[in-house]
Amino acid sequence: MSDPKKDGAKDQAGKDQSGKDQGVREYNIGFDDDGIRLDRWFKRHLPDTSFTTVAKWARTGQLRVDGARATPGDRLAAGQTLRVPPPEPVRTDEKPKRDRAPLSDEQTELAQGMVIHKDLQALVLNKPPGLATQGGTKTHDHVDGLLDALQYEAEGRPKLVHRLDKDTSGALLVARTSRAAAFFAKAFSGRTARKVYWALIVDVPSIDDGMIELPIAKQPGTGGEKMHVDEENGAPARTRYRVIERAGNRAAWVELQPFTGRTHQLRVHMAAIGHPIVGDGKYGGAAAFLTGGISRKMHLHARRIRIDHPDGGSIDETASLPTHFAESLVQLGFDEALGDALVLDEKTPPSKTQLKQRAKAHAKGIRKERRGERRGRGSRDPESKAPSRNTLPPKPRPKPKLPPTKSPATKPTSTRPPAKPKPKG
Repeated sequence: MSDPKKDGAKDQAGKDQSGKDQGVREYNIGFDDDGIRLDRWFKRHLPDTSFTTVAKWARTGQLRVDGARATPGDRLAAGQTLRVPPPEPVRTDEKPKRDRAPLSDEQTELAQGMVIHKDLQALVLNKPPGLATQGGTKTHDHVDGLLDALQYEAEGRPKLVHRLDKDTSGALLVARTSRAAAFFAKAFSGRTARKVYWALIVDVPSIDDGMIELPIAKQPGTGGEKMHVDEENGAPARTRYRVIERAGNRAAWVELQPFTGRTHQLRVHMAAIGHPIVGDGKYGGAAAFLTGGISRKMHLHARRIRIDHPDGGSIDETASLPTHFAESLVQLGFDEALGDALVLDEKTPPSKTQLKQRAKAHAKGIRKERRGERRGRGSRDPESKAPSRNTLPPKPRPKPKLPPTKSPATKPTSTRPPAKPKPKG
């Protein structure tokens, strides 16, 4: 990693007596930063440098990569040299940056108790329901705030690469290095990571194995806090569901696989087909709650995550159910082992749009082939052209067999000399 405090940093102009860097700085880009955008490199290694400052340096030609001018959106490659101008003078009227408060023993225990997988590049946590992934205006307890307890022997702080809703429990992947964070982010954006959710839903779908393809957008008037299906302006969203077990017509236990990553996608899709997730009053209203002692908490759990590993192989982890979900399965008479028995497909099934595109391409290829055949027939050399049935020479007509004819009888010719004429008189 190109750490300004460790390797790769050179000060061309030296430092003054106070120890403050007064000159141009150079950094060698390490393998951990290969492919990173220049503005993100600053956010990672020089976080005190604002984007406005980076943009100004780029605009005035002060940012250089291997001697060439660079822009904030350029991507860096391992082995390149980044030239950075002297830091901007710090304004005394700016508010000092607040440091994170140290974690309590209870918070450290909570964070480390969530870990279900650990290696040099990644952690997998089993997030409990009710704990947000990231903080907000009124959210102070969240996974991001507990990551200091999960640094262990690593040099840097772990990094979130995806998120779960506050009331959704289950498997949450965390990167331990910058290289792993970039690798996992690419896997999620490229849809190669596979996530399997379990949910209890109201009523029973008429189709046991279905694909929901409904575009999703922010619902107007909710301040972006709620999503809805929007056929005209929504972003494409695909969810596959499979019914695992059913409790009469009252409820069903389903497996959900999101093939896109829209906000609240699973919750919106299940509510849109008339089967809201049990406990999801936000999208299902009063109909989302079951009677008979079933918990009113959200019954949506990230059961499994499978993703390629930066060092080869893959991570494939399963997160155990929270207490309320496990108890609801028992109350409804469901067998937990049946959910894990479903086989995860190796390939993502094609969408309707992809199927249409393939059909169009296939039809186009056939039409092109036929046009080529017609042109070939029209331009073929007559001498080399195979004779057709109509151009074959006519077969000789057989001569009719006539009945044999008898030759007429010929009179024998006399051999006697002709008679002498008689004298007159």
